This record gives sequence, C-alpha cells and structure tokens, in this order.
Amino acid sequence: MRTRTKVIIGTLLGLVTGAALALTLDQPASTGTGPGASGVTAALPPIDTTPMQRAVPTGNGQLTASYAPIVKDAAPAVVNIYTATIQRQRRNPLLDDPFFQQFFGQSQPQPRVQQSLGSGVIVAKTGYVITNNHVVKGADQILVALADRREYKAELVFADARLDLALLKIDPQGANLPVIRMGDSDLAQVGDITIAIGNPFGVGQTVTTGIVSAVARTGLGVSDWQFFIQTDAAINPGNSGGALLDAQGRLIGVNTAIYSRSGGSQGIGFAIPSKMVRVFLAAADTGKLVSGWIGLEGEALTAETARQAGLDRPGGLLVTGVAPRGPAAAAGIQIGDILRTVDGKEVADGGQLRYSLATEGVGKMLKVDLIRNGAPRTVSVTLAAPPEDPPRQITPIQGRGILAGVTIANLSPAYAQELGAGLPEEGVVVVEVAGGAPAARLGYLRPGDIIETLGGERIRTVDDAKARLDAPRIGFNRSGQRAECGLTSRGGFTCRS
Repeated sequence: MRTRTKVIIGTLLGLVTGAALALTLDQPASTGTGPGASGVTAALPPIDTTPMQRAVPTGNGQLTASYAPIVKDAAPAVVNIYTATIQRQRRNPLLDDPFFQQFFGQSQPQPRVQQSLGSGVIVAKTGYVITNNHVVKGADQILVALADRREYKAELVFADARLDLALLKIDPQGANLPVIRMGDSDLAQVGDITIAIGNPFGVGQTVTTGIVSAVARTGLGVSDWQFFIQTDAAINPGNSGGALLDAQGRLIGVNTAIYSRSGGSQGIGFAIPSKMVRVFLAAADTGKLVSGWIGLEGEALTAETARQAGLDRPGGLLVTGVAPRGPAAAAGIQIGDILRTVDGKEVADGGQLRYSLATEGVGKMLKVDLIRNGAPRTVSVTLAAPPEDPPRQITPIQGRGILAGVTIANLSPAYAQELGAGLPEEGVVVVEVAGGAPAARLGYLRPGDIIETLGGERIRTVDDAKARLDAPRIGFNRSGQRAECGLTSRGGFTCRS
C-alpha cells in the first residue's frame, strides 16, 4: 500500500502523514479551498491565558503524579483523519472498441484508490476541525473519526499551503462535540512539559510526552512561513495535524513534521504554534491569508557587525532597507538601525521578525525597541496590509534566448508575501520554468530566483527583462547566493559566482 509519508532518510525533515489501515467512504467530499468558512472565528473558544504554574518536584510523592486527568479532558477533541485519493489512469481509446474487446478481452484500467491517514483537532462545537494541509491535499474523500468511534464525512473549506494548515467541516447533526482548549503558544518556554496526541501508524489514538526543546524554530523547509515549536515528545507518521498540549491541557501547537533517519521518531518533532493557527482560522473568514507588513528588510547581526555597533555579542536585526512610504518609515526607523525586540519578543533574524508580524493582525500597533548609533530607542509601528506596487505582471518568455520558457514577474510586498520563502519585496522573480526550457534542461534557473542582470545590465522590472532577451548571460540571486550564467555555443552553459 502506498503511503503519503514524506520522511526522507538521512538527517532531513519529513512530514508526518501515514497510510490508512482501513477506509469506508461512499460520496466524495469537497476539496475546494472555497471563499472561506464564514463566521469561523466567532465560533471559536477564547484563548486561555492563565499563567502556567511551574515548580520543580520536591519529593517522591510529586514524581507519582499522572497526566491522566489532562489527557481525559483533551483527548476527545483529537480526531483521526482518513483520506482516499482516486488515481485515474489514462484511457486507451482502442480498449473501447467492441471489435478489439471481442478478440482480446481487454477493458479500460480501473481507477486506483490511494489511502492515507493523519490526525486533527476539533476547534469549534459547530464542527470545525484543524489539520495539516499535507494530510488532506488532493483527497477525494475525507472521513473524521472521533475518539468515541463516531465517524463523519468532512468537507475541506479552507487551506493554505504556506502554513501547511487546512480547515475541515463536519456536520454533527446536533450532537455534542468536544472542543480543544486553546492556549497561547507565545507563553511556552523551553523546558515546559508537552503532551502530543495523535494516530501514529494507524494504531489508534496515542499519547506521548516530552518537553519544549525550542521555540520559534525557522528555516526548516517545511513551509514558507517557517515558525515551529520543537519538542522531543514522540511524533510519528500519522501524527500530522494532531495536538501538542501544555501541562494544563491547552493546545499550543499542531504537530507537523519530524527530523528522522529511520522514518520514525528520534526526539526531534515540530509543531505549528497555536498563535499561527489562530491567524489561519481568522483568515478562513475572508478566504485569504494576509500578514501584517511594516516595509522593512534586514539581516542578522554577525560578530563583526555587532562589534562595530558597540554590542558585546550578536543579537538583533540590522536594517538594510526601508520602504519610503511604509509603516517603518512613518515610525522613523532608518537604515542602519538595529532592531532588538518587537512587541516584547526578541528579533534575532528575519524569520523571527516575520513570525512577530505574521501573528498580529493588520492595524495592530507594536512597540519596537532598537539601537541607533549606540543609543536605545523605542518607536511604535502600525501594521499595514502589504501593497501590490508595482503590479506583478506575470509574463511567460517565448523565443530561443537564455530566458526562453521561463515565466517571470515583478515583485511587490504583496506578491512577495504570497510567494513566501523570505523573498525581497522588489525585483524580478522566476515564477516557473517550463520542462523543455533551456533553464530546466541545463539547470541554471529555479522558481524563486531573483533576476538581477541580463548581459551585465541591471534588471528592475519585467519590462527591463523583455528589452534584454537577447543577452548572452544572466545574473541572479538564489537565497542570498549570487551567480552569473551564460549559454555556450555547444548547447551547455557556464556559471561563475
């Protein structure tokens, strides 16, 4: 049986979806992302922000404590999710010919059904269930099974691949549904107890425990909005979309991925923070996920740049660009400033800044602590929706040149956020490379590359690129690494960095 497990052998990251052991479904459920689930946020329970009571055990009596009451309360809201995807094979018109069938007895190949499983969490009594996008992506049928063995067909109402989250809707037909208690993941600290609940390997609902190993992990390659809680609670294939709880039974994360050499848990699991889940659920009301924008670019401080700024250690984000009409400029932030905290949260790199902005709504005012010329300052910045200026102008390039078969577009703050992956907010981006294009065949361009020069001339817009299509060489930026490549007379290419 094929599985949808994406655990890569080696010290790489894998998504934790497993193969279903059994599946009985009749009618396909909708898999469209639709216009959103109207009123989702209104149906959600409030966030429980009661301070965590933390204490080191003081005797053997405390070591006999049990998590059973917490699990008993939370586990009913964690569900198993079974999906079926119909894989239709290409039809052969000869096999429909009665004459051909009379002599050879052939018939068209039958569709194959690929089954897989995952986990989910009930977030509203009206039947909304949160899970990972990779659990239900492309599924023709979705079944949600509760811990008490009730089963419901589910409809996909909203999904976002960047967050790797999906929202399902089941119809409880008036029956009472258990709902998870929502926690605030910003309150989680390294060393806090964690409890993971899910359906690993299809064996049934399973509970594991551990601690918070790290918070605000970024750059892991799971999704473009890479912010995770790391835990050593055992997470295995089938746990995807399940609950990560704190010691009071509140949801602080949705289990998503693991690092693994073997395909099983090795004590390094990752969960999407519950604060990002709340952002996703709010976006389900409008059908579009938009993160707050301040119009600022920066780079993490190195030991050398920290020394030049008069700091005794690296820590903060060096501002390298400020949009002239953006919120950061309006607040007085300047190139050369060093951001230390945003809304009280430390800013060590661009990923942590994106997390701080993504988890707050447009219109929210945040306090920013910074250092300018060695002196501390505090300013207030109001988050805005990212503008689409200039228009994206998505353009497939025709012809025989170095960009033949490549689709390019203008970047803007809005389009850069939509594409994700920490792209700059201006320039020309490679959107797609056609399979037969020279860039695909020879491998010198990929989606996400930023085109900087053609024939040595600076490229700032799609129109600039269209005027230089006959250029023999192209310079581009790939995740901060620059290279220049050119086609050779023998049909190959040469590059220099």
